[in-house]
Amino acid sequence: MSGSKTFFAARVFDGQNFLDNVRFTVTDGKITSLDCQSQLAPEDTHLRGLVAPGFIDLQVNGGGGALLNSSPSVEGVQTIMAAHAKYGTTAMLPTLITDKVEVMAQAADAVANALVEGVAGIVGIHFEGPHLSVAKKGAHSEEFIRPISAEEWHILERKDIGQILVTLAPENVLPEDVARMVSLGIKVCLGHTNADFATAQKAVNAGADGFTHLYNAMSPLTSREPGVVGCALLNDNTSCGLIVDGHHVDYATCQIAIKAKPAGKVFLVTDAMPPVGTYDNEFAFFDRTVTLSDGKLTSTTGELAGSVLDMASAVKNTHQKVNIALDESLRMASLYPAQYAKLDNQIGALNQGKQADFVVLDTELNVEQTWIKGQLIFSH
Repeated sequence: MSGSKTFFAARVFDGQNFLDNVRFTVTDGKITSLDCQSQLAPEDTHLRGLVAPGFIDLQVNGGGGALLNSSPSVEGVQTIMAAHAKYGTTAMLPTLITDKVEVMAQAADAVANALVEGVAGIVGIHFEGPHLSVAKKGAHSEEFIRPISAEEWHILERKDIGQILVTLAPENVLPEDVARMVSLGIKVCLGHTNADFATAQKAVNAGADGFTHLYNAMSPLTSREPGVVGCALLNDNTSCGLIVDGHHVDYATCQIAIKAKPAGKVFLVTDAMPPVGTYDNEFAFFDRTVTLSDGKLTSTTGELAGSVLDMASAVKNTHQKVNIALDESLRMASLYPAQYAKLDNQIGALNQGKQADFVVLDTELNVEQTWIKGQLIFSH
C-alpha cells in the first residue's frame, strides 16, 4: 500500500475507551486498521506512552511570538500552529480579536491560503468580535467595536476559509442576523456580552449554540437575573468553551459548569497569546503592552488579556485540579470541540476512517510527540 505506516502502542485512548497493545495502520493520513491485543512487529513505529486523539483548540489568538492580529499571514498562522503543536494541538481555529475590517479580510486570506498550502492543523477561523459589548469588552479595543456591515458579511460568506466561528454580543446583533450566520454554516457563540437572559435566549433560539470562554466577559448568573451565564448553563443543546488555567475561572466554578451541562457540552480552549512556546514575558497589543507575571497576562489597562495556557496543561488541570476523570478530560480537549465545530467525522477520535491526528503523553500528561495525518510534527 502506498503511503502506509504501522504503529504500535501499549496503551491507547481512542476517544471512548482505553485499549491495550494496539497496532494500527495509517494510509494517506487516515487510520485504515486498528487492532487490540497485538504485538510489536519489527516494521512498527513504537509509540512509548499514552496515545490519545490530538487536541483541538477553537480559540487561539497567538503563539510562538505571533499574534494573528499583528501577523495575518500564512507565516503567522504557521508560527502559531507550530508553537501549539508542541503541546499536543493537532487542529485549531486561529482567532482574530476585534480589529478593522481590513485586518479581518487579511486574516481570512491567510487561513484560505494556509488551507490551500495544506498547513497541518488549520481547520478554519474564529472571529472573536467585532460585534461585542463595550461594557464587557475585556482586552478588546473599543474603537473597533461596531455593528455588522456589508463588509463583514462579505467575509462571513466566504467558502474558502474552513469552519467559521463567530463570537458576538446578542444585544448588538439582531436574531435574524444570527440566523443568517447559522444558515451559512457558521458556528455562533455568545461572548463579551452584557445581555440579559431574555436577549441571550433569543439568540439561542435563532441558532447560536455556543458560549465563548464561559463566565469570562459575560453577564453573571444572579438570583433575579440569570444573565448569559444562566442561559449557557440552562440550554442543554449549547456548548461552552472553558479556560481551565486557574486564573480565568476558579476550579470549583469549572466543576459547576461541567456538572450543570450534559456530557460533551463543555470543551477546553486556551485563549492563548503570543508568549506560548516562547520565553517572552511581554508583547505589544494594539496601543498597549501585555505583561506575563505568575502565569497571568495583564494589559497595561488592567484587565486579563488572554492566557499562556496550552492544551496539554488544560487537560492536566482539568484532570488534577477540577477532578475530572482522565478519559473525560481528554474528550474535552478532542472529541467535544470536534463535535461542536462539526469536524468529528474527520478528527477528535482514533477510529478507522478518521484522520491520524494523535498525541503521545508521558505519565505526567506531558507531550512526548504530536502527529498530524500520521506525520510526526513534534518530538520532545
